[in-house]
Amino acid sequence: MKKTVLVIYAHPEPTSLTRRFVAETVATLEALGHRVMQSDLYGMNWKATFDEADFPSRINQDRLAFIQESGHAYATQQQTQDVAEEQKKLLAADAVIFHFPLWWFGMPAILKGWIDRVYAYGFAYGYKGEGNRYRYGDGILKGKRALLSVMVGGPAEDYSPRGINGPLEELLFPITHGALFFPGMDVLPTHAVYGTGKLEPSTAEAEISAWRSRLEHLFDEAPIPFRHQNGGDYEGHVLAGHLSSGKTGLAIHVDDEAG
Repeated sequence: MKKTVLVIYAHPEPTSLTRRFVAETVATLEALGHRVMQSDLYGMNWKATFDEADFPSRINQDRLAFIQESGHAYATQQQTQDVAEEQKKLLAADAVIFHFPLWWFGMPAILKGWIDRVYAYGFAYGYKGEGNRYRYGDGILKGKRALLSVMVGGPAEDYSPRGINGPLEELLFPITHGALFFPGMDVLPTHAVYGTGKLEPSTAEAEISAWRSRLEHLFDEAPIPFRHQNGGDYEGHVLAGHLSSGKTGLAIHVDDEAG
């Protein structure tokens, strides 16, 4: 069945491995019959800072209260055009793929700025005016899929479970569990390419081939089994005592026994 996929990417260099992966994503998905939308953040000269310029019609001119102004702008359709257009893309998409290099243990600032600005109050949080009721598995983006394609300069062992940089899945947890699962998306396991600073051409081609195969299963691959806020695993907003007993940390919010 034909699907719509939004490809969001953040790299300023057209010859980078990130951009090569983007090109492969577009070509592969279109060959499979899918419709592809793109958000080239550097090409769009995306405004990364979230500030007073995002609110053309302020409620309070004396103090900038972001949640209040964001909710007002979204509810009254007075957001800036660039933000409104990205929200439309998200709503139209069946899946969203993010391509970016890992810079200082996270996403590039321009991509973080995309999330800061596009995730308006009433849209990605505070959904339906219900505060925190619709999040972590519920929300406006429920039913959509999300996938990170991350280029990592260092070797894989540095990001292994006991690696000096910390496990990659934990470094990316604020993105996968926070920015993606929070508003309801089903998040697929991250696709990472390591050692990109010294990647041999033959290795790069093999990595692109592996990515092509991954894309072919975009709509049937099992997502990360994050625990749903409203699925019965939490008492209030704290994981129930009988689950992952004696454990703490990010991993307890993934149901290892799911399925």
